[in-house]
Amino acid sequence: MSAHGDVDLGHTVAGWTGTVLALLGCTGAGAAVCAAWAPGIWLGLGLVAVAGVATWVLHLAGWGKPSGPRPRAEWDWRTRDTSARTGHANCLGCRAGGPRRAAAAAARTRPAELAGQ
Repeated sequence: MSAHGDVDLGHTVAGWTGTVLALLGCTGAGAAVCAAWAPGIWLGLGLVAVAGVATWVLHLAGWGKPSGPRPRAEWDWRTRDTSARTGHANCLGCRAGGPRRAAAAAARTRPAELAGQ
Protein backbone atom coordinates (compact mmCIF):
# COMPACT_ATOMS: atom_id res chain seq x y z
CA MET A 1 0.00 0.00 0.00
CA SER A 2 1.31 3.45 -0.86
CA ALA A 3 1.27 6.63 1.21
CA HIS A 4 -1.74 7.78 -0.85
CA GLY A 5 -3.84 4.74 -0.10
CA ASP A 6 -5.15 2.21 -2.57
CA VAL A 7 -5.96 4.56 -5.46
CA ASP A 8 -5.25 4.96 -9.16
CA LEU A 9 -2.96 7.98 -9.49
CA GLY A 10 -3.36 8.06 -13.26
CA HIS A 11 0.20 7.34 -14.33
CA THR A 12 0.07 6.98 -18.12
CA VAL A 13 2.42 7.25 -21.09
CA ALA A 14 0.73 10.54 -22.03
CA GLY A 15 1.09 11.91 -18.52
CA TRP A 16 4.73 10.94 -18.09
CA THR A 17 5.71 12.20 -21.56
CA GLY A 18 4.02 15.55 -21.02
CA THR A 19 5.52 15.93 -17.55
CA VAL A 20 9.07 15.20 -18.70
CA LEU A 21 8.82 17.56 -21.69
CA ALA A 22 7.32 20.35 -19.56
CA LEU A 23 10.00 19.86 -16.91
CA LEU A 24 12.75 20.09 -19.53
CA GLY A 25 11.14 23.19 -21.03
CA CYS A 26 10.83 24.94 -17.66
CA THR A 27 14.39 24.00 -16.74
CA GLY A 28 15.69 25.26 -20.06
CA ALA A 29 13.76 28.51 -19.81
CA GLY A 30 14.97 29.01 -16.25
CA ALA A 31 18.58 28.40 -17.24
CA ALA A 32 18.16 30.84 -20.12
CA VAL A 33 16.83 33.48 -17.72
CA CYS A 34 19.88 33.00 -15.51
CA ALA A 35 22.17 33.23 -18.55
CA ALA A 36 20.24 36.24 -19.93
CA TRP A 37 19.76 34.41 -23.24
CA ALA A 38 16.39 35.54 -24.66
CA PRO A 39 16.13 32.93 -27.46
CA GLY A 40 16.62 30.19 -24.87
CA ILE A 41 13.67 31.49 -22.88
CA TRP A 42 11.45 31.23 -25.95
CA LEU A 43 12.81 27.78 -26.80
CA GLY A 44 12.04 26.56 -23.28
CA LEU A 45 8.54 28.01 -23.36
CA GLY A 46 8.03 26.49 -26.80
CA LEU A 47 8.95 23.09 -25.38
CA VAL A 48 6.34 23.58 -22.65
CA ALA A 49 3.74 24.21 -25.37
CA VAL A 50 4.94 21.10 -27.23
CA ALA A 51 4.47 19.15 -23.99
CA GLY A 52 0.81 20.14 -23.87
CA VAL A 53 0.22 19.18 -27.50
CA ALA A 54 2.12 15.88 -27.14
CA THR A 55 0.10 14.95 -24.05
CA TRP A 56 -3.15 15.73 -25.85
CA VAL A 57 -2.20 13.75 -28.96
CA LEU A 58 -1.11 10.75 -26.87
CA HIS A 59 -4.38 10.95 -24.91
CA LEU A 60 -6.37 10.87 -28.15
CA ALA A 61 -4.25 7.93 -29.35
CA GLY A 62 -5.22 5.92 -26.27
CA TRP A 63 -2.11 6.38 -24.12
CA GLY A 64 -3.92 8.52 -21.54
CA LYS A 65 -6.86 7.64 -19.32
CA PRO A 66 -10.49 8.70 -18.97
CA SER A 67 -11.55 10.84 -16.03
CA GLY A 68 -12.15 9.04 -12.77
CA PRO A 69 -10.70 5.85 -11.34
CA ARG A 70 -9.75 2.91 -13.52
CA PRO A 71 -10.13 -0.79 -12.70
CA ARG A 72 -7.13 -2.19 -10.80
CA ALA A 73 -6.10 -4.30 -13.82
CA GLU A 74 -5.50 -1.08 -15.81
CA TRP A 75 -3.32 0.72 -13.24
CA ASP A 76 -0.06 -0.06 -15.03
CA TRP A 77 1.20 3.07 -16.81
CA ARG A 78 1.72 1.14 -20.06
CA THR A 79 -1.93 0.05 -20.32
CA ARG A 80 -3.58 1.46 -23.42
CA ASP A 81 -7.09 2.92 -23.14
CA THR A 82 -9.25 1.14 -25.69
CA SER A 83 -12.19 3.54 -25.31
CA ALA A 84 -10.14 6.57 -26.45
CA ARG A 85 -10.91 6.04 -30.13
CA THR A 86 -14.52 7.14 -29.65
CA GLY A 87 -13.75 9.72 -26.96
CA HIS A 88 -14.40 9.97 -23.23
CA ALA A 89 -17.57 11.46 -21.79
CA ASN A 90 -17.01 14.87 -20.13
CA CYS A 91 -13.42 15.09 -21.42
CA LEU A 92 -12.29 18.50 -22.64
CA GLY A 93 -9.38 16.96 -24.56
CA CYS A 94 -11.68 14.60 -26.45
CA ARG A 95 -14.17 17.38 -27.23
CA ALA A 96 -11.28 19.44 -28.62
CA GLY A 97 -10.35 16.46 -30.80
CA GLY A 98 -13.15 17.20 -33.24
CA PRO A 99 -16.93 17.13 -33.62
CA ARG A 100 -17.22 13.40 -34.34
CA ARG A 101 -15.23 12.42 -31.26
CA ALA A 102 -17.20 14.90 -29.11
CA ALA A 103 -20.54 13.58 -30.38
CA ALA A 104 -19.54 9.96 -29.75
CA ALA A 105 -18.34 10.79 -26.24
CA ALA A 106 -21.52 12.70 -25.42
CA ALA A 107 -23.72 9.83 -26.59
CA ARG A 108 -22.05 7.34 -24.24
CA THR A 109 -22.11 7.43 -20.48
CA ARG A 110 -19.93 5.26 -18.30
CA PRO A 111 -21.54 2.97 -15.72
CA ALA A 112 -19.85 4.89 -12.86
CA GLU A 113 -21.58 8.07 -14.00
CA LEU A 114 -24.95 6.31 -14.09
CA ALA A 115 -24.48 4.99 -10.55
CA GLY A 116 -23.89 8.52 -9.23
CA GLN A 117 -27.25 9.81 -10.51
